[in-house]
Amino acid sequence: MKVVVTVYRFLTALAKKQKAVAEAHSDKKLVPTYNLEEFVNSIEVPRRILLMVQAGAATDMMIDAVKPFLSQGDILIDGGNTFFKDTIRRNKTLSEEGFNFIGTGVSGGEEGALKGPSIMPGGQRKAYDLVAPILQEIAAVADGEPCVTYIGPDGAGHYVKMVHNGIEYGDMQLIAEAYTILKQIGGLTNDELADVFTEWNDGELDSYLIQITKNIVKTKDPETGKPIVDVILDKAGQKGTGKWTSQSALDLGVPLSLITESVFARYISALKDERVHASTVLSGPSNYSFNGDKKSLHRIRTPCFIFQ
Repeated sequence: MKVVVTVYRFLTALAKKQKAVAEAHSDKKLVPTYNLEEFVNSIEVPRRILLMVQAGAATDMMIDAVKPFLSQGDILIDGGNTFFKDTIRRNKTLSEEGFNFIGTGVSGGEEGALKGPSIMPGGQRKAYDLVAPILQEIAAVADGEPCVTYIGPDGAGHYVKMVHNGIEYGDMQLIAEAYTILKQIGGLTNDELADVFTEWNDGELDSYLIQITKNIVKTKDPETGKPIVDVILDKAGQKGTGKWTSQSALDLGVPLSLITESVFARYISALKDERVHASTVLSGPSNYSFNGDKKSLHRIRTPCFIFQ
């Protein structure tokens, strides 16, 4: 059964959005509103409101702003990268006030926004049952099934999303180390690296991360014409989900060395100025030239496969 979803959207930048809204809601499935009270009142009870704001204080501010206009039994869905303990707190508070709260992990980024994300909802089961048809309609589809399922109560959805991101940290670190070994020790060119990652992606390592890795090593910087991986700043950022995963593992007494070391690697990469200064004081390892058969370097795919 296909569900037709009417989207009621609260817009804060009126002048910039009116033209886009006029084009987008010509089929009457997108209804624009320009203040919170109008937005809430335009939705059929029980209301199902999705919040997509930066995790943290902004989420609490938005909940506090919309709450005066809600009715008992309305459902708030937090689709941000929220710390699961914050979701547990909000769930408890809102439940005591007669509202339903669903902390929902959303994975897929910009591509997911266009083609459908993977969705990990947690909270009251009765509330999930009311929003399930909508979530199933907007989710990605794999093997004929929507990429969404009820995870569990309270902060379960955001906990699973946190662990998902932590695993991704470890996966990216393995790919980065494989790249470093292949290039700096194996002496592979960027074209050869692209061939290696293409071969990996065509086999058991088929994944989004390997796919974008094979693409990025072939990408040229438009300003210099050089491979972008050779000119991009070697400084990684993070949103905190990997750190939360490691902290949770420590709290539970679970060994999680790969993900934790991946978090530390990002911390080190962020210390760019300190690393530059250290390079003037400390000597690095001697250059090593690999003289063996480059095909033997393909064995590096094994630890990547084991982790996956």
